[in-house]
Amino acid sequence: MKMKKLGLYIVALVFIAFLFVYPLDAYVSKPGGAYDLAPIVEVVGGDKNNLGSFSLMTISIGKATPISYLMSNISSKMKILPINRVRREGEDDKEYNVRQKKLMSDSQYNAITVAFDRVGIPVTVAYDGIFVAKVVEGGAADGKLQAGDKIRIVEGNTLKKPGEFAELIAGMNKGDQITVTVDRNSKQVDVDLTLSEIPKSEGKIGLGVQFQEDRELTTDPEVKMNTADIGGPSAGLMFTLEIMNQLLDEDLTKGYNIAGTGEMLPDGTVGRIGGADFKVIAADREGVEIFFAPDDELPESVRKLNPSIRTNYEEAVEMGKKIGTKMKIVPVKTVDDALAYLKELEEK
Repeated sequence: MKMKKLGLYIVALVFIAFLFVYPLDAYVSKPGGAYDLAPIVEVVGGDKNNLGSFSLMTISIGKATPISYLMSNISSKMKILPINRVRREGEDDKEYNVRQKKLMSDSQYNAITVAFDRVGIPVTVAYDGIFVAKVVEGGAADGKLQAGDKIRIVEGNTLKKPGEFAELIAGMNKGDQITVTVDRNSKQVDVDLTLSEIPKSEGKIGLGVQFQEDRELTTDPEVKMNTADIGGPSAGLMFTLEIMNQLLDEDLTKGYNIAGTGEMLPDGTVGRIGGADFKVIAADREGVEIFFAPDDELPESVRKLNPSIRTNYEEAVEMGKKIGTKMKIVPVKTVDDALAYLKELEEK
């Protein structure tokens, strides 16, 4: 009898472990946290004598388990995301993480350039090689180049300007052998490659990588950012406001705890992001008083195809009402909308 009870006990433990640990083919998102940007963003020699704060917001995304999948069906604070809403086709863990870090890096670049433009300080932009975002499985670079590599030299030719990489590759044929020099983990590495047909490309010849031309930004004063493990583009708006707040003598916060979300595009437009509703929950939990939400425009044709779709601002307001927040949710289409709101805001 004792052995039978022990067996049942072991089976129960295994079942419980299965519910909490077994990974499903989906992800679960839930509210993350608020991060005061003053310790994260430093404009060297800038003004930090501010009474309020600007904070970026995060959501938490992890692999779904049976228990989290079940919980997400009964909780408004958890949401199931299909894999194609999180990862791109064929993207592995490393490539996903590299892409998120790159999105964060690009959001910082745009935030700095827009902030300096609004303050009237020029910046210097220089070409900075080819960033490898993804290596196509079965292509010439498969197993040789890695996501995150930065190509500096092709066949002895140092890349110095936009378009040069594509020009060098375009003149080559299937079976041609080339050597590229890449920056990888703070070291320069030579990689030998044989050009081949790119999988699923209808006969195109190349390295089999997805890439983008990178840029190096120089500013005076210098801007330093320590974003640690935070990825994605959604902190762009708040980065912009924090940088401006340190560049200017005035306190843009007016003494309030302010948070928000939204990608910063090169022209100052605030782009749509995911998880606006969950960021409202996190902001309310952290005592945020004012929340900026992207007021993105959705064409009527898009709304007809997907009647349940909402703008980020609509998502934020809907969740704000659901949780009964006293936080002021402010729609913004551009960084200038946020600045105009702050200008009219009374000192706390």
